[in-house]
Amino acid sequence: MKLSAYLSLSRHGVFYFRWPLPHTDSTCRPTIKISLRTRCPVRAGTLARHLASCGLITRDNKELARLRQDRLRELVRTYFHKQLDQYVEWINNRGLSSVAVEDARSEMLDHQDHLDSERPTTMYLPVERFKRKMGVTDEEWIDSLPNAITELRKGRRELLRLVLEAAERGDGYSFGEPAATPPAPSAAPEPTSSRLSEAIADFMAEHSRQWPEKTSGQYQSYLAILVEHFGPDCRLAAMTKHDAAEVKKILQLLPASRNTKPALKGLPLAEAIKVTGHKTISPKTINSHIALYRRFFIWAERHGHTTHIIFDGMKVPRAKSAPTDRKPFSAEQSRQIYAELTTNGAGLVRRDSHKWGALLGMFTGARLNEICQLDIADVQQEQGIWFLNITDEGDNNKSVKANASRRKVPLHPDLVRLGFLAFVEQRKNGTRLFPDFSFSKNGGYGRNLGRWFNESFLPRLNMKQQALVFHSYRHTMVTRLGQADVPQPIVQCIVGHAREGVTQEVYMRDGYRMAQLRDAIEKFTV
Repeated sequence: MKLSAYLSLSRHGVFYFRWPLPHTDSTCRPTIKISLRTRCPVRAGTLARHLASCGLITRDNKELARLRQDRLRELVRTYFHKQLDQYVEWINNRGLSSVAVEDARSEMLDHQDHLDSERPTTMYLPVERFKRKMGVTDEEWIDSLPNAITELRKGRRELLRLVLEAAERGDGYSFGEPAATPPAPSAAPEPTSSRLSEAIADFMAEHSRQWPEKTSGQYQSYLAILVEHFGPDCRLAAMTKHDAAEVKKILQLLPASRNTKPALKGLPLAEAIKVTGHKTISPKTINSHIALYRRFFIWAERHGHTTHIIFDGMKVPRAKSAPTDRKPFSAEQSRQIYAELTTNGAGLVRRDSHKWGALLGMFTGARLNEICQLDIADVQQEQGIWFLNITDEGDNNKSVKANASRRKVPLHPDLVRLGFLAFVEQRKNGTRLFPDFSFSKNGGYGRNLGRWFNESFLPRLNMKQQALVFHSYRHTMVTRLGQADVPQPIVQCIVGHAREGVTQEVYMRDGYRMAQLRDAIEKFTV
């Protein structure tokens, strides 16, 4: 047994035992970490062997490892059944206020959101009370994760649904008298709800102000598929789960870039999905459509446009990520790119903006748009260290991908040596560092540089590969720093990824000193 897989050393020299928990659907495999309270490697090795053997026994013995699924579901059913009786008795005695009804409905939707996103969190769940009432030990609970959380959340969601139904039954009256003769059959009345086109217009008017223009346009096109399929006058309440399943089938047949390809542009939806020979949208894009439709119906139900939500549980399985999505440049490729950018031996670099934009990508690992939207004022100095202040402050078109994307990235010494600061000085009378990179709704400020780099520069260097693009600079930076033993949290700070864990999120909110980031980025070499 390789102890290095189970032992880790803290910065104080104390050994910790790490043991992987069973796989979940989350991206990161969960682990437990236990302090061995010793700095002696021999003592730590002995304890680690003992704990690892216990872990293997527990893992291989399914009776020890977790509650059986049928047993777990029975416990959840019993627990919430008792609670349901108490809730119904309360409603019969005192009724349920409108505020309580709205809170229950909101919590039920929150539980469904957690189930859809497959997040194994205990938010809103009575975990400790469930364990105490049903006699579930801490060991049984931990070994049954994440199924225990999922089943408990399903149970709570179902309880709230039944409570809301009971509240609705007690909220109305029926005064109908029995008829002497059965009435003649009549057509079912049209459901009282909003028209699809009207509801979508209200939904977009409320939400579009919070979204970037590109996102609003994308979501509008997603919702336009519903209008095209059902018609603008279709009543939301008349739409059923079967209709949602039909939409799902249509999405699986929908050609990619339907509105831009000459052979498909202008074709009605029903005809476009019958045209063969075109690549269809990916499972990820299908799920993006369905997620928006579900969100729309949740909003519509809350605002009285309909009485039900029909896109729950409609997502399709995701395809495995292709191994050629993106990959870093090799050491030889990096040297070849660097040589051409700095010497222009083959005459491929005709604009200073292309040269410095590409070099910034190489030596910072920043995203394409982050580089191209830089202002002159974003090149700053702190404690004698020059850095890029990557932010969304400035004109209204500047943006960042996430909160962690706002960061300070020290300038690599090679950038300074090559004359980047002199280039900045030449443009000090303007506002933007690269004013010749125009803004585009689809590509932001990075469209011009991205097209030149991906479609002209790399192919002429004989690097025309689907997996090699400007974004490969980020993969290269992360790979090289990791190979240089730079701690992962510092790498995340440099490239703008969120740091994880209590230590980083709570106790290291101020981040790392500029000198630490500089020392790390200097370990990147071409």
